[in-house]
Amino acid sequence: MRTMSFAIICLLPTFSWAQGKIKPEQIQEHPKLEVVLPDFSAEGLILDIGGGGEGVIGQLKGKQVVAVDLIKRELEDAPGEPLIKIVMDARELKFLDRTFATTTVFFTFMYISPADHEKVFQEIYRVLRPGGRLHIWDAVFPKTTEEGKLYILYPLHIKLPAGDISTGYGVRIAAGQGADHFVELATKTGFQTAARKDEKGWFYLELKKPV
Repeated sequence: MRTMSFAIICLLPTFSWAQGKIKPEQIQEHPKLEVVLPDFSAEGLILDIGGGGEGVIGQLKGKQVVAVDLIKRELEDAPGEPLIKIVMDARELKFLDRTFATTTVFFTFMYISPADHEKVFQEIYRVLRPGGRLHIWDAVFPKTTEEGKLYILYPLHIKLPAGDISTGYGVRIAAGQGADHFVELATKTGFQTAARKDEKGWFYLELKKPV
């Protein structure tokens, strides 16, 4: 589980909750996000970027999933039964071009520096087959924050077909970042937007690589 302290330590290794580097008064708590995640169709293997932590896509799709994460401990702790778990940087995926028909990124871009988002999009585009789909679920950051608030905690209730997951994701605030940011990156990279859903505090995008 990506608790507040562990999530921030993962995101910013030089910071430590235990050492008092991140102060409670610097944290803004967002109202709980209610995320319903129904099953979705996917051909062949699914590349799940950020597949550690709760391993949500691995829990949903099982042996179809190739889960990659930058942090080994996140993969080791993740439940579910993906086909394989691999420590890998999404900015430099080690797969050949056109390997996967489907890629998922579930509440992971929030942990990646915005400066690296375009590179990750380019890598996903490269490893997807023509006609392949990219599914993104992520948080919407507030446009403005209270003075002194540098971090934000998102409590989540995730409803899967086979059960529920309660967790919390804590990260440094990227003010105003939401679905529009990723639609713009998608267009720049060459993706087409197939579906979009804007919810309270989070969004879902389905993007398609043209044939």
